[in-house]
Amino acid sequence: MTSARTEKHQRLFFALWPDPALAQRFFHLAREQHEACQGRVLAPEQIHLTLRYAGPVAPDTARCLGEAADRIALPPFTLRFDRLGYWPRPKVVWCMPSEVPDALTDLARSLEAACVACGLEGENRAFAPHLTLLRKARRAPPDSEMPGIDWPVRDFALVRSDTRPDGAVYSVLQRWALQPPET
Repeated sequence: MTSARTEKHQRLFFALWPDPALAQRFFHLAREQHEACQGRVLAPEQIHLTLRYAGPVAPDTARCLGEAADRIALPPFTLRFDRLGYWPRPKVVWCMPSEVPDALTDLARSLEAACVACGLEGENRAFAPHLTLLRKARRAPPDSEMPGIDWPVRDFALVRSDTRPDGAVYSVLQRWALQPPET
């Protein structure tokens, strides 16, 4: 018999998850940057844009997050990734859009509100939408500009992260389609 106290917590986060063809485009971009920056190239199945990290959560909190996500009604949008950068700590090379669509900001705010409503602490860092391309990189990319990659965002996902000795393994648990609110 398991009680609520002994049920396993899961490390969860909300994310934008690219389709396999788009993930391959970002993977190729990461490989192009690897020669100059070194580090570990993320595998295509690991590439994502985190919208809100929930952390280790109990099953009842996970259910609450799913129910809150069910109520989000926002339109699809397109993200254009056109900037490269580097964060020395944690030694990450990333790409991001130079212009963040209001729809992405609205989605991140809605998910933040959902997390708080489900009992999680509010996030104190500003939302900085990016895709990690390289981990443990030794230096910044030589150029901050890149050929634009358009991502037509049609849904968002709740993802479980399992830590293994060879790195994190991600599993998409559920997806929600983006669609305009009904009037």
